[in-house]
Amino acid sequence: LNPQNILLADSGKQKSYENIKIIDFGCSLNCDAKDKFSEMIGTPYYIAPEILRGKGCQKSDIWSVGVIAYICLSGTPPFNGESEREILKKVKNGEISFQSPVWESISTLAK
Repeated sequence: LNPQNILLADSGKQKSYENIKIIDFGCSLNCDAKDKFSEMIGTPYYIAPEILRGKGCQKSDIWSVGVIAYICLSGTPPFNGESEREILKKVKNGEISFQSPVWESISTLAK
């Protein structure tokens, strides 16, 4: 998942966007909860460390949702770098920081 694949659907009630739609299933896989996949597909910023280790599963999308939430709250990706390789290395380590000044105004619950 990445933000470009998420749409908010207008429910018709006073500009209320209650429905979230996921689009663009070009790289999607149909799998059971117990299935694992090893093919590395996805956008470096949003890819889960499990996928990089060849043990991706349905929970990998939850990781992507967390990354999207982080970006929405802070305006920056949690794993940034000068190159794709550097970004993927940081993703694999999975260390997230809430130390920048922007996080001072964000609630503990949101973090």
